[in-house]
Amino acid sequence: MTRKIIDLRCRPAFLHDFFGATPGNAAHDAARWLNRRVGTRGDDRHFEASLTQEGFLAEIGKAGLEKAVVVGRHTPAQHLPNDTIHRIVHGHDELIGIGAVDPALQGEAAAVAEAERALRTLGLAGIDLEPGFGEPPRHPDDPVYWPIYEWANQYQVPIFLMSGPTTPDPRYNDPSPVAKVARAFPQLQIVIYHGYWPRVDEAVGLAFRHENVHLVPDMYLFQPGTESYVAAANSFLREQFLFGSSYPFRPIGQTIDDFLHLGFKDDVVDKLLYDNAARLFRLK
Repeated sequence: MTRKIIDLRCRPAFLHDFFGATPGNAAHDAARWLNRRVGTRGDDRHFEASLTQEGFLAEIGKAGLEKAVVVGRHTPAQHLPNDTIHRIVHGHDELIGIGAVDPALQGEAAAVAEAERALRTLGLAGIDLEPGFGEPPRHPDDPVYWPIYEWANQYQVPIFLMSGPTTPDPRYNDPSPVAKVARAFPQLQIVIYHGYWPRVDEAVGLAFRHENVHLVPDMYLFQPGTESYVAAANSFLREQFLFGSSYPFRPIGQTIDDFLHLGFKDDVVDKLLYDNAARLFRLK
């Protein structure tokens, strides 16, 4: 059976050294290490297939994706500019771009203006925020992010939050502050990359309470804690759980295959792989 799949977290290796853009350097070795760490089988240099735009598109086609979501980033340590994301996705119907801002770095007014430009001028489909990766790190309910939430709520733009164990200070990998944002903006769609792993049960509990919170555990779905994610997705989170490969840190095809063998019920699989994301992005 051929399934329609939207990959919520899928970036080419050429985007940045962090993704292995330069074979032979330390960052490339780190990308190989992370691939092994999260369960890549076979060649841990598989991501080198996406060292060019053509190679990236070929990987997406080979995996049979309907859409791949390329995510920007704006933190003190790494900036993937919105214009760069636009250049990658523009003219490719199989790609969706997500912009990024950091109001702590840019200033609140400038960040809102950049979010507006990313949406209106560049045609990107959402905004990524990474509070735990700031200097100093912050929680998502920090007042500096409130103007972005207000703007996104007004224009019905989804917000994507970065979480997970790579947060420099693990105290900021805490799902509980998201509750304040979800409660204040019940119509705002909040998508959490990495699913706040390893704080799986807390993340699931947050999403249980707030139907506008969506989890994308991506590469961490295959680490300890899988059972809680799967049980939730098979029941109350069936409309709030989405697939992501986290490519280039995991092969797309392998991740789809692994996903389909985790125990998701037949009547929820298409929701998780496609329907929930299609609704989020308002695809026909």
